[in-house]
Formats: sequence, structure tokens, C-alpha cells
Amino acid sequence: MKIKTFYDERTFTLTYVVHDEQTRDAVVIDPVLDYEPAASRVYTESVDQVVEYLQQERLNLRYLLETHAHADHLSGSQRIKERFPAAQVAIGDGISAVQETFKAVFDLPEQFATDGSQFDRLLTDGEVLQAGSLPVEVINTPGHTPACVTFKVGDAIFTGDALFMPDSGTGRCDFPGGSADDIYRSITERIYTLPEETRVFVGHDYQPGGRELAYASTVGDERQFNTALPAGRDRDSFVAWRKQRDDSLAAPKLLFQSVQVNVDAGRLPEPAANERRYLKIPINVFRPEVAPAPEDVEVSAVQDQRPS
Repeated sequence: MKIKTFYDERTFTLTYVVHDEQTRDAVVIDPVLDYEPAASRVYTESVDQVVEYLQQERLNLRYLLETHAHADHLSGSQRIKERFPAAQVAIGDGISAVQETFKAVFDLPEQFATDGSQFDRLLTDGEVLQAGSLPVEVINTPGHTPACVTFKVGDAIFTGDALFMPDSGTGRCDFPGGSADDIYRSITERIYTLPEETRVFVGHDYQPGGRELAYASTVGDERQFNTALPAGRDRDSFVAWRKQRDDSLAAPKLLFQSVQVNVDAGRLPEPAANERRYLKIPINVFRPEVAPAPEDVEVSAVQDQRPS
């Protein structure tokens, strides 16, 4: 098994291509569609890098796997699927709860389904997805969102926004349906019970302190060194800390653009009557109408990306 990593510096996102070196069967995990909010411009630099690699290595792309409906970047799954139409887009079956919540937030049309049918495949906890010769085990790890899953391929797990590098802690839990209690159980009862040598590949790296990019750890290292949730930390203290920490975080700057697209499996909204596509940006949905303090404005460009 070979793992190729792509890093999007704009959203601090890791995308992974995992493939069987003998059969060339492959999956892509959490691809990024580039979006520049000031001009509301979509472009495909990140997607093109992944596609070029897939073609260069002559890989048989079987699945595009989403660890959850991301709130900080648009999914590139549909753009890659255009180039590899046989590939299927898959996500955990908890996506229906997220769709139900955001259908109301965005006032989506009545015909917008909240059963996950926009995706080619919904995955259940404990299921082993056969991506050609590549078995992918699905582990439900909710908390950051209700639909978060971790993918286990061989001796490696891909944790999305549940668990980060040891110096970055865990994902935030203040999005609709998020739960600090759930993420505590997901990590301590699902991830930390795996063998200590299991490799951990994270969904983001925010390079705290300006350190070099890092995206691979082990379960043993996480249990011993994770700053937010080392093995042995009690649930009550973690939940209290997580809630206090989340209250201090700004919303991700691409929250509404990302979720609006990602609950529809990475599809951009249908064109309006004038043949233009529009993203809806609701006002004061999750936060009261209070002006930020000057210091909050100065650091918001960094804070709005930090999950931990």
C-alpha cells in the first residue's frame, strides 16, 4: 500500500491518495476544490494535482471518500469524478442529520433530499468497503460533526477532523450537531483502542508555532502526547475545556460556502434563471449581532481556520 499526500496551504487541508501497488486500485480521501471568497471564484489547482498523479501512476480510482461534510473547504469529489466517472463518492450515513440541519439553514428547495442520496454510497460503522483489491474499514467517529468517520486501510487510519497531530489536539465540536462528549468517546473508545503502532493521518495541519508541515503520527504517540486528549484524561475535564475553547474560536471563513456545497456531495448550486450559480450566505445564524473586539478582527484570519 502506498500513500501520497497533497497539502492545500490555503485551507490547511490534507488530501490522500491510497493505492495498492500491485493492482493499482486506489481511493482518494478528502479532495479540495479551490475557492477564493473575495471574488467568489472556483478553480481546480488542487484537483488537477490529484488527477495528474492518478493518471501518471495509472491508478484505478475506485472511490472518493469524504470523512465528513467539511466546513472549511469545498469538496473536489465531483470534479475528480468527471475525469474518473466509474469512481463513486462515499460518506458516512450520518450525513443525513447534517443535511437536515443545513436544509433549514439555507432554505433549500423542498425536493432537496436529506437521506444522503446525493452520494453514490453511504457507509455504515464497521463496514469494510472493497475498493477493488483495497479493503477500507469504516469507523464512526462523530463529535466534530454527527457524520464524521475514520477510514482504516491496512495499518493506517485517516481521521479527518476528529484527531489532529499531537501538538494540535482534536477537532472543534461547536458546529450544529457537534458534541464534545461524542468526540471524547470516538477518540478514547474507537481510535485509542487500536494497536499503538497504527499510523494516524490527519485531515488538517495548522503548523502551530510555525513548525514544518506534519500529518502522520501513531496511535501510541497520540495517546501519550496529544495536548487536548492524552490517554487517561477524564471526560468531564475534556468536555469542559473543549466547550470553553470552542467558544473562543471564530467561525471558519468558508463555513457557509463549504457546507452548502458539501451536503450535496460536492456539487455547486444549480444555475439560476440568468444561468449564474449563487451561494447563499445567511446572516447571524449561529452568533448574535455583536461587533468583534479590535483584537478579534486582527487575528481572525488565523483563528477562523483553527479547530483546536
